[in-house]
Amino acid sequence: MSASGTGASDPFPVEGGCSCRAARYRMATRPLFVHCCHCRWCQRESGSAFALNAMIEADRVELLGGEIERLRIPSASGKGQTVVRCTRCRIALWSHYAGSGEAVAFVRVGTLDDPDLLPPDIHIFTMSKQPWVPLPPGAAAVGEYYRRSEHWPVESVERFKALKG
Repeated sequence: MSASGTGASDPFPVEGGCSCRAARYRMATRPLFVHCCHCRWCQRESGSAFALNAMIEADRVELLGGEIERLRIPSASGKGQTVVRCTRCRIALWSHYAGSGEAVAFVRVGTLDDPDLLPPDIHIFTMSKQPWVPLPPGAAAVGEYYRRSEHWPVESVERFKALKG
């Protein structure tokens, strides 16, 4: 099931946190969309072959406990991003990118207590994907970025439009 889909046993809200368990958060609802980014910037930042981000309205992510810090770091766009990290173990919990601003949080799916709940809706920047990472048969994938209007469910597009006023 896609991240923005609905099901009879919708598990939301869900919780997550850092490695030391000091910083805990809750996602109140399903995210707008989940993308698996294979760009070289995400590879570098994650220290892995890709980053898996769940895009959700920032006001639907609640800090339950612990202290966080916001660090401004460079991004491929040149506009930078703000990474929200636990102050103790420094694990990145979510980011805010310049394109969406503070209104959208890009939650690191791997920090959820049950990351299996949010497989990617799409793989992006596959032109720079590591050649040894196979994509699942039939997976939505694009060489670079995508148009929301072509890939997002209507409900998610409407939620995003509401954010932008």
